[in-house]
Amino acid sequence: MSAAVNASEIAAARDRLDQVRQEVARVYVGSVRPIDALIMAMLARGHALLEGVPGVAKTTLVKAFAAALGCTVRRIQFTPDLLPADITGTYVLSPREGTFALRAGPVFANVLLADEINRAPAKTQSALLEAMQERQVTIEGDRYELPSPFLVLATQNPIDLEGTYPLPEAQIDRFLVRVAVTYPSAREEAQMLKTHGVTSPSSQAVLDPRDVVQLQALASSVTIEDDLLAYAVAITHFTRVHVRVALGTSPRATLGLIQAAKAFALMSGRPFVAPDDIRAVASSVLAHRIVLIAEAEAEPGARERVVEDALTRVGYRRGVRAV
Repeated sequence: MSAAVNASEIAAARDRLDQVRQEVARVYVGSVRPIDALIMAMLARGHALLEGVPGVAKTTLVKAFAAALGCTVRRIQFTPDLLPADITGTYVLSPREGTFALRAGPVFANVLLADEINRAPAKTQSALLEAMQERQVTIEGDRYELPSPFLVLATQNPIDLEGTYPLPEAQIDRFLVRVAVTYPSAREEAQMLKTHGVTSPSSQAVLDPRDVVQLQALASSVTIEDDLLAYAVAITHFTRVHVRVALGTSPRATLGLIQAAKAFALMSGRPFVAPDDIRAVASSVLAHRIVLIAEAEAEPGARERVVEDALTRVGYRRGVRAV
């Protein structure tokens, strides 16, 4: 594939992504950053964890984004009595035929909205681990592939502790990005009242599953030099030796950092990754995976400051290019 064709495809992809952004913004009134984070997760074949206080339109954002992708969407309202089979599905006896047939759970969809995921116990949350990592589920020993694309968009409330269960580190590590959904500005809140005052708008599909898969393939083909791979490794390694960190980011986080940087480059209209792409996505990809020591755990923004330290103290050194 020539550089000219690459540039043309990148430009066309950026236009399609702009359409998605604009369509979601018709419904979700607020900062564009959460929308861009979801687009980045989609391009990188990752999953997103949306965190914010009640009433800041986390679910509205996810539903509008999923509708704009034109993919099948299923929603699970996580509760303490939710069972793993309620997510993956189970075999049900058919009285007429006398045989068992699979009743597929909501996980068999392109986009799975896991609403208030931290309200279910760890046993139920773990039902998503195989699906999120391997795009498959195992039911009664039988393996079933999930549709492509497959994206988990989960929401959780960071301040309501009653009746909630903290997400296990193994599950948090499978979310590519953590998206902070904050309060809108006064101007945005006034615009929200106008937009949703009479009849709430709904977003229309501007892509379809085939388009999403093609965009994901294009993002994975974005060029990245070896010195940038070394730079990403150095950043994640720094989080493992930081004095305020009990458990640093995993190699899966390093891989996610590269995938997210490629997606960010595509969104910026470039067929190659630049150092600023890695810096731009580092906090959203790495911070939520860090486990702090007890003394730092209660400090707001402590995880983000660890990533900021890494970006400040780990320098990027461009490798020598052969002529």
